[in-house]
Amino acid sequence: MEQKPTGVHPGMAAVSEAKVDDLMRGAVDLHCHSGPSVMERLVDHIEAVEEAATNGMRAVLFKDHYYPTAPIVDLIKERYAHLDVEPLGSVVLNNALGGFNVYAVEHALKMGSKIVWMPTVSAANHIREGHNKKLLVAKSAMRRPTALSVVDEHGDLIDAVKPILDMVAEYDAVMSCGHLHISEVWPLFEEARKRGVKRLLVNHPSYTVGAVNKDIKALAEAGVFIEHSICMFVETRFTCFSPEQLKGYIDAAGIDQTFFGSDLGQPNCPSPAQGFRLMVKLLVALGYSDEDIRKMISLNAMRLAGLGANTTPATAH
Repeated sequence: MEQKPTGVHPGMAAVSEAKVDDLMRGAVDLHCHSGPSVMERLVDHIEAVEEAATNGMRAVLFKDHYYPTAPIVDLIKERYAHLDVEPLGSVVLNNALGGFNVYAVEHALKMGSKIVWMPTVSAANHIREGHNKKLLVAKSAMRRPTALSVVDEHGDLIDAVKPILDMVAEYDAVMSCGHLHISEVWPLFEEARKRGVKRLLVNHPSYTVGAVNKDIKALAEAGVFIEHSICMFVETRFTCFSPEQLKGYIDAAGIDQTFFGSDLGQPNCPSPAQGFRLMVKLLVALGYSDEDIRKMISLNAMRLAGLGANTTPATAH
């Protein structure tokens, strides 16, 4: 019987906290699950920003499966500017917002959201896999989700998605595939490129999305950024991949198209910033250079989201 990954590499213990402090400066988390939320959360949005500031991080993007986070960002920007951490908003197209609701997307983008996520907890693929029952559990019982897919029975992109892609292109925002299946990602991204979307993202490709290394390689070669969830590789209750698998995923996409989001904020887990610190230790233990680690925990995410001096995303080949 194959042993479950532990999220621990023997070389991590030798990595000093001072080394981690240095590499954490400028880190960017584009996948923070802070609260308030209908799900239990370890930290709220303000605590996430305060912790990011303590760790020298550059920016934190708030992701909630049920509401747009840009209005929260406006409040935090105004009251916590002294922390020098940029809070970022996003919107996830689940049932709670009407699914493929272009009006919700317009509002979110006008409020400054950086990422538009395709369905996650309402994705047909996510529901088929049973993730709502296994991991994403609300504090109290909620209405059962209605399954959403971006393709019809023939595998063609549905019309409702197309004006959303146009709007993402207009605002030069990031389009994430959410929890769609890899078979849905290809037609979605093909149409997105045709409509002028330049910033494309696949999150945790090896989990839920169902991408294998050849898919990851092809996506990266087409200019898509690959974000891996820290919670799935370091020691958490979500650990499901080994350090060796992580190295294989990084090799498939290449350093320049790979970055990490914490995907943390849940109880009984490290906090989002603590997760980043563990990932830094793991990457050092795996032999990655300081330059490569900075790309994967900071610079590539900045490039994707248009933060900082270098705002030009990788283009499709």
